[in-house]
Amino acid sequence: MTLPVALVTLQTGIESVPLDLLVSVLRRVLYILVFIGFGLTLANLAVEFGLVEYVAIFSRPLTAPANLPDEVGTAILSTAASPTAGYGMLAEFREEGILGDRATLVAVTINTFFGFVQHIFTFYVPVLIPILGLRVGLLYVGSRAAISLAITLTGIVAGAVLLSPPDDEPDELPDGVASDGGPAVGDDDDEEPRTRRETVLDALLSTRDKLRDIAPRLVLVYTIVAMLTASVDISAFTVVAEPVTGLLGLPGEAAAVVGVFAIDTTSGAAFVAPMLGDPFTPEAAVATMLVGGIVSFAFSTFKRSIPFQFGIWGAEFGTKVVVVNTVLKVVFIAATLAVLLVP
Repeated sequence: MTLPVALVTLQTGIESVPLDLLVSVLRRVLYILVFIGFGLTLANLAVEFGLVEYVAIFSRPLTAPANLPDEVGTAILSTAASPTAGYGMLAEFREEGILGDRATLVAVTINTFFGFVQHIFTFYVPVLIPILGLRVGLLYVGSRAAISLAITLTGIVAGAVLLSPPDDEPDELPDGVASDGGPAVGDDDDEEPRTRRETVLDALLSTRDKLRDIAPRLVLVYTIVAMLTASVDISAFTVVAEPVTGLLGLPGEAAAVVGVFAIDTTSGAAFVAPMLGDPFTPEAAVATMLVGGIVSFAFSTFKRSIPFQFGIWGAEFGTKVVVVNTVLKVVFIAATLAVLLVP
């Protein structure tokens, strides 16, 4: 969607949006844009100043087996501090042609575990483990970590199979092109090197231009989704919980836990905590929370992931990212359930 069309559509839609809902949307979009801008700027500076080579020392064990360029390592490691910034960096690399669509999907998949790492310190350790107790808390966090790590390893394998090494060169190069893809030596002899200030300014201007393109899409899609979710009863998503928990052989109370967990993770943990030991074994409790996580994930994908991914990548490629993320998470959550519940 072009900027003028997005702005006209956005202006038309905003007129019918409740003020409190619009304020909530704008607050969330602003928060996202700040971190995307941070990630884009880091990506531009890393490339311009050659910082990629330093980061590559730590990230190359991930990027090399997956046949990804060294630049991707900066995004992957940044994701551990801010997943939004990491995604912003990948978007910039794709925009610059450093990554193709297939390589971007591989990089997004590898990012999964590093996005999870941040939540260990901001949510799981300080909030969830104290609620669930050490044994159940560690089992749940360990299960989620294993799922995320399995997805990341899947991304590395996919890159090894589907991508060619980034340093592969054609047998013949066009006239005037060096082996690194740049101009041949001597072509730019008259060009003066940029100052540090000019380099930083160019990075900031590039970030500004990208944010101008992303911002209208983010506001538009988040507004539409917020209006839809405000009129939907979330509890309707938990109707499937009872037959699923029954099929898995979980206690009868599991359906209620799934319902609460799907609405709010912290509330779900607090809800199941008094029932640990009777009727829930540690394995049954974790399995129940993972089922709740699937229901919650389905809702959060619609509410958060789709607007975020569409805003960054556009609808076409954003759909591919959402599909890959969803399929891999459901597959590995299902596999973890099987491990937990096997007698």
